Amino acid sequence: MAIRFSRPRALALCALPVLALFGTAAFAPLPFTVAQPGTTADVLGDDKGTPVITIKDAPTRSTDGKLLMTTILATAPTADIGIGDVVDSWFRTDRAVMPRDSVYPTGDSEKEIEQHNLQDMKESQNVAVDAALNYLDMKPGSVDVTLHLADVGGPSAGLFFSLGIVDKLADDLDGGLTGGRTVAGTGTIESDGTVGAVGGVSLKTQAARRDGATVFLVPKDECKQAKAERPDGLRLVSVTTLKGAVSALRALDQGGTVPGC
Repeated sequence: MAIRFSRPRALALCALPVLALFGTAAFAPLPFTVAQPGTTADVLGDDKGTPVITIKDAPTRSTDGKLLMTTILATAPTADIGIGDVVDSWFRTDRAVMPRDSVYPTGDSEKEIEQHNLQDMKESQNVAVDAALNYLDMKPGSVDVTLHLADVGGPSAGLFFSLGIVDKLADDLDGGLTGGRTVAGTGTIESDGTVGAVGGVSLKTQAARRDGATVFLVPKDECKQAKAERPDGLRLVSVTTLKGAVSALRALDQGGTVPGC
């Protein structure tokens, strides 16, 4: 049954619980994390003086342009987030409020969380190497690939690690994958080349555009979120596999059809 009150009465009835909520929340930390656009890193370049991708035992090609992996910067798991932080972030496109449990595992200490994220990154790097070599029909062990990216945790750089390896090793990429562009994006990777969603994509598109990207590769399942806050001048390209991402970048360079969001 629906009951409709006159406006003055409705406002009066609504005001009491709302005021009580704000009165309590104003002084209590809330179980949220506030995130913002983070740093980017060119996987074809260096990180703090060390190449992000080092390849031995196989000939490599010179590359141009940039392949930017993107990150978000989140408040620490121990940070106290109040109602003021939530309200402020709600009205800003460069901030996002997320349930703390969706960003940090429940019950872990800050040190354990850091170690967990770094382990995720290490595993992601190993899988990214496998995915790239599988795409290139190269046997594991026939080439030595080392990946280096300091102070970044989580698995969301997997796709771009794989793309960087492909760009350096493939012998049939006239002009390379980027075509001289600054291409950014995000996405996990499986050894069979499947690309997965990662979260925080609307913040990552802002980081990408800020750092000069004109193209952003988006896991297909996150296209709707990416479109909602797409910065001007950034073209979104939908991807589901490493093979599809490579094909899309080639088509983009040749003026062909590219899957958009």
